[in-house]
Amino acid sequence: MSEVPPTDEGWFVLHDFRTVDWDAWREAPTHRREAAVGDGVEYLRKHESIADAEEGSSAVFSVLGHKADILITHFRPTLDALSRAERQFEQTTFAGFTTQPTSYVSVAEISGYTTPGYFENPDAADEGLRQYMQGKLTPEIPNKDYAGFYPMSKRRGETYNWYDLPIDERAEMMEAHAETGKEYAGKIKQVIASSVGFDDYEWGVTLFADDPTDIKDIVYEMRFDEVSAKYGEFGTFYIGQRFPPADLGALLEGKAIPTVEQDVDAPTAHGEAHGHAHGDSPHGSGGGGGSSHGQSPGGASAGGSAHGTEDADHSDSRSTTSADTTQSDTSTNTSTNTNTQDSEIREQLAEYDIYAGQPHGEDVYATVLYSEATTDELFSEVEGLRGNFDHYGTHVKTAVYEARNRHRNAVVSIWETQSAAETAAGFISELPDVVSRAGEESGFGTMGMFYTVKSEYRGEFNDTFDTVGGILTEMDGHQQTDLMINLEDENDMFISSQWDAREDAMSFFRSDEFSETVEWGRDVLSERPRHVFLA
Repeated sequence: MSEVPPTDEGWFVLHDFRTVDWDAWREAPTHRREAAVGDGVEYLRKHESIADAEEGSSAVFSVLGHKADILITHFRPTLDALSRAERQFEQTTFAGFTTQPTSYVSVAEISGYTTPGYFENPDAADEGLRQYMQGKLTPEIPNKDYAGFYPMSKRRGETYNWYDLPIDERAEMMEAHAETGKEYAGKIKQVIASSVGFDDYEWGVTLFADDPTDIKDIVYEMRFDEVSAKYGEFGTFYIGQRFPPADLGALLEGKAIPTVEQDVDAPTAHGEAHGHAHGDSPHGSGGGGGSSHGQSPGGASAGGSAHGTEDADHSDSRSTTSADTTQSDTSTNTSTNTNTQDSEIREQLAEYDIYAGQPHGEDVYATVLYSEATTDELFSEVEGLRGNFDHYGTHVKTAVYEARNRHRNAVVSIWETQSAAETAAGFISELPDVVSRAGEESGFGTMGMFYTVKSEYRGEFNDTFDTVGGILTEMDGHQQTDLMINLEDENDMFISSQWDAREDAMSFFRSDEFSETVEWGRDVLSERPRHVFLA
């Protein structure tokens, strides 16, 4: 038996190829296409920012030719994380317009052909070599414009059988192969991942480059190396251009991508695609685009060489249905300082057993807009809008709330995805006499407490709010607080409170009055209150 070279494995890799059902896409109504774009953008943005995992890398590419239309590539520390990423795509509206003609599963690998000493005693290796190996085991998707992918195996024929050769002969050919690849250092970044036992071939090779002809040249030149000429067997080749998630709509419309100059590695697509719903018209055109105005809210949103090698580096030189479970429509550009302060508020509220979820990634999301229209006029409009929203599986609830002591109404729309909530804001902004969106006021921003009150305590709850409201008016930094009551369920309420600064609100949370109110509320509420950040 020939000697088996040692290997080491790192992150797992999924190449998820998707083909668009163009007939279904063309025949779908505009609102459904726009919903699919919004949902697809949100999924891609989330995964490029690795919101679904602590570590890893993801990117999306437009594939040329008939074999696929889109390639989504994921690097993750575990197979389970890859599985979640794949299944989460299937939950999007956009996935309904696609099929999966093929995919490829593998794991990043290094072998001992050219660095046997590293495997014998990794701790004795110099720091540079250790970092180099670690980089191959935990690869990142580089900021390159193009990606080529193909699977390959080593030949096991009657004349040429790689696995019958002595290890020193294999190592010699692999080293010569690597020398060819080193000429492309800086032009090509490659990731070699083993698929032995995982997929149909033995390795998956991904080549990243800014010039696609560099991918062609390196594959062509290495064909002449003995290791490829005699022992390489290759599968199907794919070539694709990377694009920002926000440009999914532009891609489907046949426009040039990227549509704007930007760093595609930066997780900014959500802000571009969904950050301007308020005040925008919901009436879009064509097959959708990368911005929420015009979208329907159904979506949310070492050694060797790659060619014929186990370990090549030819390029590198060294939910529920109640409003009280919601999260607010928070800004996607929240700073680290703001996140820290929000965390302080959550910790303070947790002491009172008040649910205050993370500012992002909650089960459901809310957008709130205020109107000065009459209650009857506003409810009539919202009822029609809600009928359209109910066609989408991501819609949880849309309702009108009326301020108890002044002429102010709020429309609250709750969705399972943040992108859908943002998109819905574009529709709600068209309602009559909308004066502001939660969080647009000056100061700290609007916060909310959602309550479901036991019906027998409703009157007592309202009286207590009046008492607390009187206390609030005397507090430094307090601007306005309203008790908003659902027109269709008077036991469903939320408190909208505005402050000059975050610390002013924190002072109230730390007060004895707040603690006493919370303690009293345990007996009158049907479930614990929910705090919502609407800033």
